Amino acid sequence: MTETLTADAIVVGSGVIGSAVAYELARGGRSVLVLDKGAGAGFGSTSASSAVIRFLYSTYDTVATSWEAKFMWEQWAEHLGLDPAEVPLAQFHRTGALHLDVPIVPLEPSLERLAAAGVPFTYLGPDELAARFPHVDAGAYWPNKPITDDGFWEDASASLGAIYTPDAGYMDDPRLAADNLAEAARRRGARTAYRAEVVAADRIGDVWRLAVADGRSAEAPVVVNAAGPWSGGFNRLAGVGEEFTIGVRPLRQEVHQVSQPPGYGTDEAPGPGVFDIDLGTYMRPGPAGAWVVGGTEPECDPFEWLDSPDEVNTHVTRERYDAQVTRAARRLPELRVPNQPAGVVGVYDVADDWTPIYDRTDADGFYVAMGTSGNQFKNAPIAGRFLAAIVAAVEDGHDHDADPVIYDGEHSGLKIDLSAFSRKRPVNDATTRTVLG
Repeated sequence: MTETLTADAIVVGSGVIGSAVAYELARGGRSVLVLDKGAGAGFGSTSASSAVIRFLYSTYDTVATSWEAKFMWEQWAEHLGLDPAEVPLAQFHRTGALHLDVPIVPLEPSLERLAAAGVPFTYLGPDELAARFPHVDAGAYWPNKPITDDGFWEDASASLGAIYTPDAGYMDDPRLAADNLAEAARRRGARTAYRAEVVAADRIGDVWRLAVADGRSAEAPVVVNAAGPWSGGFNRLAGVGEEFTIGVRPLRQEVHQVSQPPGYGTDEAPGPGVFDIDLGTYMRPGPAGAWVVGGTEPECDPFEWLDSPDEVNTHVTRERYDAQVTRAARRLPELRVPNQPAGVVGVYDVADDWTPIYDRTDADGFYVAMGTSGNQFKNAPIAGRFLAAIVAAVEDGHDHDADPVIYDGEHSGLKIDLSAFSRKRPVNDATTRTVLG
């Protein structure tokens, strides 16, 4: 006889977002079942995350979200209710971050949003930037150009300033962070089933019935789609999403690792991360002298959209490595570019405006935490709380579309309007249309 698993809520996806949702639903008293096609928590796109913790976004509510989440990462053991003497925990490393000027991100509104959310920052003019961070080339090179274009190597025509946020940093192991959340959820009673691919989803009466590839089925009145790059496919499988004004697509990405520039920083006093849309790159320090380099989707480089996340080439490519690390070396002239590429490949779940969707849907009992990849790792702990708040309100009869839930930040005291993450919102025209949101 086919086994049927039952719960109050099923979370599909056990990446850092899905694991956070499972933890918060369980913490709120629901019985939770997590299904994931992978071998464990965080084995999908989470494992390829740069795990950056930063605060500059294109709207007030997204800035406030990232600032509230920062306190959860800083107090990770307390947030999870786990004892680090019993369970290995991911660690937050405070490094600070530089957000370099770029014409597509107006400076004054950025400063106003940070100030409104209470995020500490300093604006460094070109001379201050050069004096305080001499390893950083302050040249302005916009617009983005391919590294094969002679124009890429032309001298800068002007100099840049930067917004410095001292509280930014990174988590040292993104997959472990997801596993920490999954373990915390299990200790609250959640069950996790891995290598459990959902192949069908139907609403039958008051419950959702999900069929798993191994023959099992699962039933619950509430389902949360946190399937990462598979989220759009799962919506279609469930017949959900016609009302969405925001679409999602899977995008192949690479993140590379080299060594920090000599003298840039130490493990005890790391240099800041650098977020550089002007050249099309972002980078941050890592443990043991590592330097992590990613891209900000410069339009001059090809995008690798996928029809299916399962079709991804999982090997780092020479072309993408050369482009991203060379851009980093243009900004940090002392950065060495090894001949042998090193890094990871991931598939991002990208929303049309690179802003996530944390919301209910028009289908009763079906919720989504999607469009999150690339810039929402940092918000995972609070994303779990957002979904738990929305589920609790809607299942209690509240009309979240007409009267959006307002989340009160426990640590920051900020009020966050969750309509900012609505499936029916207008496309965010203020976004950079990059991984930096």
